[in-house]
Amino acid sequence: MTLPLLIYRSLRQHALSTLVTAGSIALACGLLMTVWMVKTQSQEVFTSTNTGFDAVLGARGSKLQLVLNAIFHLESSPGNLELSDYEEIRKHPAVRAAIPLAVGDNYRGYRLAGTIPDLFTTVEYAPEKAFTLQPGGAFFKLGTREAVAGSFAAAQLKLKVGDTFHPYHGLNFNEESVHSETYTVTGILAPTNTPADRVIWIPIEGIQKMSGHAAASAGQISAVLIQLRSPTAGFALDQLYNKQGNRLTFAFPVGAIIAELFGKISWFDQVLTLVAYLVAVVAAASVLASIYNSMSARRRDLAILRSLGARRRTIFGAVVAEAAVIGALGAVAGFAVYFGLLAGVARLIQAQTGVVLEVFAGHQVLWICPLAMIGLCALGGVVPAMKAYRTPVAESLSPVS
Repeated sequence: MTLPLLIYRSLRQHALSTLVTAGSIALACGLLMTVWMVKTQSQEVFTSTNTGFDAVLGARGSKLQLVLNAIFHLESSPGNLELSDYEEIRKHPAVRAAIPLAVGDNYRGYRLAGTIPDLFTTVEYAPEKAFTLQPGGAFFKLGTREAVAGSFAAAQLKLKVGDTFHPYHGLNFNEESVHSETYTVTGILAPTNTPADRVIWIPIEGIQKMSGHAAASAGQISAVLIQLRSPTAGFALDQLYNKQGNRLTFAFPVGAIIAELFGKISWFDQVLTLVAYLVAVVAAASVLASIYNSMSARRRDLAILRSLGARRRTIFGAVVAEAAVIGALGAVAGFAVYFGLLAGVARLIQAQTGVVLEVFAGHQVLWICPLAMIGLCALGGVVPAMKAYRTPVAESLSPVS
């Protein structure tokens, strides 16, 4: 019991420095785990999120912008299509379902998307998961001024079935750009953990014919969401629209296009990871400095232990073990930092994209990182342990003048 007792008494004697050092380790460990989990989870979730669609047809332009706008309801629309383009793709034998989409308005910052009821009644947003409504609701009907609110948008706007609202022009909320039309909320979508949760859905002609919109927009749509009968059909349509045509863009496959986005911003992940590693190294160095600086105060205690029969290797092991224990305390506290940071980041990502990260998801980094921090701290304890190992007994026990 000598070694644990030595460690306990030393930690208690230097409680303040122990808490400060463990706190820096907790920050480093929590930050490193958060960066890693946000990076891996966000890439996995975003590349697998397509709201049930294989491809998007839109105006000529960037595939990435088209997918971000039509699937994730971010960015602005790259342009409009004619209704004839929608009818053509809808009737194509390789297409299982084609859902038109019209965008361009908002309600207090949450986007309005015009579509048809088939989006909710014939499409699964994930395998074996269909859109459903919270109790007491109904889907809108074409030709009406009705709306179905996504669960997140409804919660943030405090909308409920029967409420009415006036849309606002544009994608950004401006009090002065209100439309005269009044819409009634007929249903609230059950949570899907997809971008559909942060959108207010209305009949497509509502966007097309909204007051203040150009008359030409009545015959146009922003994009077509497409389900294919087979993956090979996507390559054929890619050839038709992107390589042979020069007027429209066929974005396929959705997951691969989002993966390109993560490839473009991979440098940002690397910077965050590097910062986390540097914080971890600084935290380990603080363990070294904290214990090393206390060696002068401990010299007499260590010499007394030596005179009572404690071996050099016991003293060496006690100091290294103390550093490891501080690292373990910091690593345990690091989980509190991790869950706090990840929950905050997850809420932000959900608010901006509708995509939900799993705060309590498991990953090997959640045990590798704490163990690595403990090992790094133990390594940082080697230098002060060597100093303790070499403490001269006779000199340290001589009376202080």
